Amino acid sequence: MTQNRLGLLAQKVGMTQIFNDDGVRIPVTVLLVEKNTVVQKKTVAVDGYSALQVGTGAIREKLVNKPRTGHFKKHNVPAQRHLVEFRVDEAMAGKHNGGDASGLYLLYGIKSVDISGVSKGKGFAGVMKRHHFGGQ
Repeated sequence: MTQNRLGLLAQKVGMTQIFNDDGVRIPVTVLLVEKNTVVQKKTVAVDGYSALQVGTGAIREKLVNKPRTGHFKKHNVPAQRHLVEFRVDEAMAGKHNGGDASGLYLLYGIKSVDISGVSKGKGFAGVMKRHHFGGQ
């Protein structure tokens, strides 16, 4: 089952709150959406499935390893910090080409979104760190 949705990559900036007309407080997550660039278009004929590889976050070429540098040069796009692949059907993939930029316009007319994130990953935390216990 393929999704017919192209996603956006964003970075969480923080939390804030807004108040509606009734005075009810609504917590809001603030996201930073930088330019999302289509790096590679994968097709059923070549790769066995249909997907779009999207990158975001400018990074100096010096900081990118050689395999990724070659990947970006092959597809004529600048180096990107993050790469994510979104599986889409061939009709959706046909609308986009390598190097195309996507942004918040993908969300126009949409009332709800699905969001997934990656935690900071603090590993095993002892009671001092996890529950703020004091020592001695």
